[in-house]
Amino acid sequence: MAWMAAATLCCRLLRLPSARRPPSSRTRCSAAQSPDAVDKEYADLNLRPLYPNRGHHMRIRQHVNPLSSSFSEPTEPPEWKEVFDDPLLPLMVDIGCGSGRFLIWHAKNSDKRQNYLGLEIREKLVERAQFWVNELGLMNVCFMFANATVSFQKIISSYPGPLSLVSILCPDPHFKKRHHKRRVLQQPLVDSITKNLCLGGRVFIQSDVLEVAVDMRERFDGYSDILAHVNYVDQDLQCDHEGWLLDNPMGIRTEREIHAELEGATIYRRMYQKIRDASY
Repeated sequence: MAWMAAATLCCRLLRLPSARRPPSSRTRCSAAQSPDAVDKEYADLNLRPLYPNRGHHMRIRQHVNPLSSSFSEPTEPPEWKEVFDDPLLPLMVDIGCGSGRFLIWHAKNSDKRQNYLGLEIREKLVERAQFWVNELGLMNVCFMFANATVSFQKIISSYPGPLSLVSILCPDPHFKKRHHKRRVLQQPLVDSITKNLCLGGRVFIQSDVLEVAVDMRERFDGYSDILAHVNYVDQDLQCDHEGWLLDNPMGIRTEREIHAELEGATIYRRMYQKIRDASY
């Protein structure tokens, strides 16, 4: 069955070598060391020379208001057969993919057995990430400029293959209470992810801000009849006594994750697997 094949591929992805895991005794480092740490983590991609004079020091807005009228219209889905070599392969979607290095690393190390889609609301980052993809000649990864909160359903419902994995990794916390409505993971997006995920597919969430991690956790915990926390179905993934995953199961850290751990922050992680469908 298609969903079983997708789940198998997803499990293989999540069990990539974990040699890059940071030691638990990591000490605080200065912010100046963060770019070097990111370069070291992603050294095998050798991306810096591919975007000369523009790529490494672009000025990027760190915070974007997704409620702005300029982000209110859903982004149209692409012609999938023009984006991927095989649009029937299982799809991983990274919501708020940032620079895109995380997805590009997976795409390059996946032997093209899965497709990867990055959704990002900052257009300059999408432009650079897609430039890297084109330069590397990868046909299993694509980046789109989109407000995932309003565009996810329209984009993903058109994909012809199974949605096997969705990741939301260290999203903008929008700390002020009046700005919580700007957070990417609103209830309609949770509904859409849960609806479109194939049986056996997974959702991976993480944040270095406990309040944000708890908010995401509570939203997905609300689907306990459809989504099971992964430690119930995969004994290889261990959790602490509060139910947070002890290790990053993805084989490589995101840039924000690297920065946060260098600053001594804790990363709070949860992963869910879809165990049954439901009518909506």
